[in-house]
Amino acid sequence: MPTKFEEIVVRERQYLLPTYNRYPLAIERGKGIFVWDYDGRRYLDLLGGLGVNALGHAHPRIVKIIRRQAAQLIHISNLYYNEYQGQLAEKLCHLSGMARAFFSNSGTEAMEGALKLARAAASQRPGKCGIVALEGSFHGRTFGALSATGQAKYREGFEPLLEPVRFVELNDSAGLQAAVDESTCAIVVEPIQGEGGIRLCLPEFLRAAREAADRTGAVLIFDEIQCGLGRTGTLFAFQHFGVQPDVITIAKPLAAGLPLGAFLVREHLANALSTGAHGTTFGGGPLTCRVALEYLQIIEDENLLENVRRVGALLQSELQALASRWDFVVEARGTGFIQALEINMPGRPVVEAAMQEGVLLNSTQDKVLRFLPPFQVKEKHVERALRILRKILKAQSR
Repeated sequence: MPTKFEEIVVRERQYLLPTYNRYPLAIERGKGIFVWDYDGRRYLDLLGGLGVNALGHAHPRIVKIIRRQAAQLIHISNLYYNEYQGQLAEKLCHLSGMARAFFSNSGTEAMEGALKLARAAASQRPGKCGIVALEGSFHGRTFGALSATGQAKYREGFEPLLEPVRFVELNDSAGLQAAVDESTCAIVVEPIQGEGGIRLCLPEFLRAAREAADRTGAVLIFDEIQCGLGRTGTLFAFQHFGVQPDVITIAKPLAAGLPLGAFLVREHLANALSTGAHGTTFGGGPLTCRVALEYLQIIEDENLLENVRRVGALLQSELQALASRWDFVVEARGTGFIQALEINMPGRPVVEAAMQEGVLLNSTQDKVLRFLPPFQVKEKHVERALRILRKILKAQSR
């Protein structure tokens, strides 16, 4: 008789496209910072649905608001007004200092909209259509977002993509200044590269991007889909670095696990996309927007940004201690609750060993261990996870 886990795996292998290299775990339920498998085993979740579950699992206020709104109104389309879309736009603009918002279903779609906006803003200037992006970046899987993704492994097999796109090395200010010219309509930057291995932009590099955009009239887009909405200890990552973009893309935790993305724009771009120039069927519905409003209120009410800063500093210190202790640990990187440990061995066996010990994280770029924990994680949880990680790394290095 197959187990529940085996049933799930067999069914997926028969009916799903084989696009995911899943870990050998099926999760049945979650509560707070923990999840449970179908055998009732508990795991400390330090991955948080790849940065989506910033409030952990089944937060009582989120569950309550979903139930209340689902019983009232889930979807009506953007042909009509709903109460919460304007409220959420106002809240995000107030918190970010931006002027307007557009809601999408995902981060990838937010990036597509941002690129369309940049092209539209430059449409009266013939030839101003180029994009400058960064090596090692990741912006999504659709054609526009993929075109600006600076990793060949994702683009291969799908060319030709959107052109022209120039890629420069992370933190190469001179290279960036040289790449941006009068033909550039958009500069696309993750302040902290997520899938690329938790690599931080230097503040001076972001300032160089701002200067290049101002010099040429290009639109400076910050992709904060993974690093934004509290993960750095500030609500927006650009606030952590002190450089103001023209457009911000956000998604992941915005609606606490429900699909919702957005791009926020400064006032001078407010009319770049006219009526009918962009749209969405599902983006900005009453359910997701009401949940997103609750997410932002919970962040404030529970003082979670302070917790991210305090516990994130401990996580950073512990990871840096590992980097100092062993030669096979290349580097600890990150800030707040977006951090990584690069090792000179395959990361997946370490992740699977941690899973066996009841701790969930993941590996990106083959050798980078990535931590994106829920914002309620405490010092004791970090200390427990690092004890396990030290034991695993010591064993794996032999």
